Amino acid sequence: FAELHAAVPGLPLASSKVLPGIVLRRDFAAYCPTDGELRALLVSEPLRPALTAPGVEFVVDSEGQYQASLRWITERTEALMKHLQRNNVKLLLSSVKQEEIVIYYAKLYGVSVVECLSSEEMALISEITGVSPYTPFGGNMDRAVTETAVVTFCQPLLLVSKRCVHIGLASVCAFQPHCLILCGPVDGVNEQHAAALREAFTMLQQLFKAVDQ
Repeated sequence: FAELHAAVPGLPLASSKVLPGIVLRRDFAAYCPTDGELRALLVSEPLRPALTAPGVEFVVDSEGQYQASLRWITERTEALMKHLQRNNVKLLLSSVKQEEIVIYYAKLYGVSVVECLSSEEMALISEITGVSPYTPFGGNMDRAVTETAVVTFCQPLLLVSKRCVHIGLASVCAFQPHCLILCGPVDGVNEQHAAALREAFTMLQQLFKAVDQ
């Protein structure tokens, strides 16, 4: 329930509504508008490649070696974004903050980025779509990107002064996600209404469980 409702203080209760899809309460790190259905990728690690494996020391002996290392990182990052573009990936949903070079090439190749998703949000998206996070550098970069989620729409959403991300996800299960936008004059009223609604949904779950049994 925490990931499927958003409390908006400063508006009358009558402004509350139910929206299809889910609302992520953060702004785009990169936004590239696109029409219609698109492919999204879940990532749980930085997309900027590391020069060494964890626990391995990397020694640079000269300025030339350092600059060559930076060029390699840049080329590798651009190659990854080109690869995603070729596989029709238009949205990255990341649980970690990506570096500026990743955001730069994402914008260049028309890929929107939402970062710093919580573990609960990532788990919810995985459950809805049946998709696991993608590992970019674990193997051959030329292999097809198959672990993608179908997104029916992806757009900014302004809740009073807070910029959010509103996305629709094609579900692989019976659950069709919707998000409750709960409005009220102050935070305390919203919290009371949210708690009451959560209790009501819990009661309905218990009721239908008893009927099924």
